Amino acid sequence: MKILVIGGTGHVASFLVPQLLDAGHEVVVASRGKKALPSDSHLHGARLVTCDANSEESLKALAEAERFDVVIDFPGMAYKVYQVFKDKTDHIIACGSLWMLGYPKIVPTPEIPFGPSCSEGYARRFDEIRHKLSESGVYRAVFTAILPPNICGPGKIPLEGLGGRDIEIHKAHRAGQTVYLPEGPEALIGPCDASDIANLFALAVENRNAAAGQMFNVGSAFSLTSTQFIATYGKIYGVEIPVEYIPWTRYKYEISPGIGHWWHFYAHMQPDISKAQRLLGYKPRYTPEETMTRAVEWMYKEKLL
Repeated sequence: MKILVIGGTGHVASFLVPQLLDAGHEVVVASRGKKALPSDSHLHGARLVTCDANSEESLKALAEAERFDVVIDFPGMAYKVYQVFKDKTDHIIACGSLWMLGYPKIVPTPEIPFGPSCSEGYARRFDEIRHKLSESGVYRAVFTAILPPNICGPGKIPLEGLGGRDIEIHKAHRAGQTVYLPEGPEALIGPCDASDIANLFALAVENRNAAAGQMFNVGSAFSLTSTQFIATYGKIYGVEIPVEYIPWTRYKYEISPGIGHWWHFYAHMQPDISKAQRLLGYKPRYTPEETMTRAVEWMYKEKLL
């Protein structure tokens, strides 16, 4: 098959593109600008084209230039991508986020909304995804959405104890500095390896009929409590990281302000992956501890630590 990967230079795509190439597919990677690739780039074997996913005109130009069997949308431009390609391809697969479902009231969390998304951007994208799912197959293309939780693994600084991806916080963890966590019931944190997420996209490509009109959670087999999450970093860095528990109000407004940070220690990240397992044969390879270790090893390799 000929597969277009929009946002194909990103984290998850860095694992997906080689997997698709190894399966014998022709892969075209769309990114905002042409750039020279290092000799060991994961993109060698794929063809790079310039396309701005924010521009419907740019997408139209690409769609008119050649035909694709599958279009994968990583930047989250579901509406624009669908409008351009719905009659020009057989399958559109969009990347969403578990955060789109709102605060989870069930753990593991199924693919249903439990309330408002945690941001206006996520709410808008989730509405677009649900609309496209309702239209799946009405036009030529069928539509599939995949919702990852926290993405981890080599290639990106992993989530740290303040809910961000700050290399300085990782250095503080390595030094054994105290981490502050909110009091009360602990949120479950489920780092999922980018390689496992890529595998579900590949399974959706290979199983179009089973994936058609479906929204799939992707994630690890289990999650860690907030305390276990910090303790795992202690084991990885070979130090004891003290934890101090403080009231939620202080944590939210003083220690980890910004919903993009404190939400990690507020809303559970343990998706129900049973539908992906049942319909597509998905099976995560890495545990949360293993993918966190892989991410830290990558930081050392890249001399970030």
